[in-house]
Amino acid sequence: MSPDFLEACLKDDLESSSRMIGLALPPEWLAMKWLMELRLKQMRENPALELWVLRAIGFGETKTMIGHIGFHTLPGADYLKPYAPDGVEFGYSIFPNYRRMGYASEAAQALMDWATREHAVTHFIVSISTTNEPSLGLAKKFGFRKVGTTTDDQGTVEDIFLLDV
Repeated sequence: MSPDFLEACLKDDLESSSRMIGLALPPEWLAMKWLMELRLKQMRENPALELWVLRAIGFGETKTMIGHIGFHTLPGADYLKPYAPDGVEFGYSIFPNYRRMGYASEAAQALMDWATREHAVTHFIVSISTTNEPSLGLAKKFGFRKVGTTTDDQGTVEDIFLLDV
């Protein structure tokens, strides 16, 4: 998702933003202004982040955005040094009508494959709420192992998982 796309979304310009990514945008995405603003600010501060921080997950049959995925930073962020000095953390969200259908697994695999193939990344981190059973299951499926625990900005306890590929 480019800065132009995020700016159009923030202005509620659905026609332009949908055309830019070739997907219909659901209300769930448009309600995530905080994420758009955060990622847009990061990209403005460091244009190299554009390839890393935010990607749409689209459902091809209906050409609809069904979620988003992306890395939190470039590889090698300081906060990851205790777990994987050259690693990168990612997160995702699948909108409610499309959950539990395998789309998160498919998107996570594609994102990790891209980072490994294009940028030689071999260490991936995910932080997951201890109550988020579907995401904990996904981490287990991929072979992530717990390496720590943290508390996010909202006070939610999250386990930190690492995957070495």
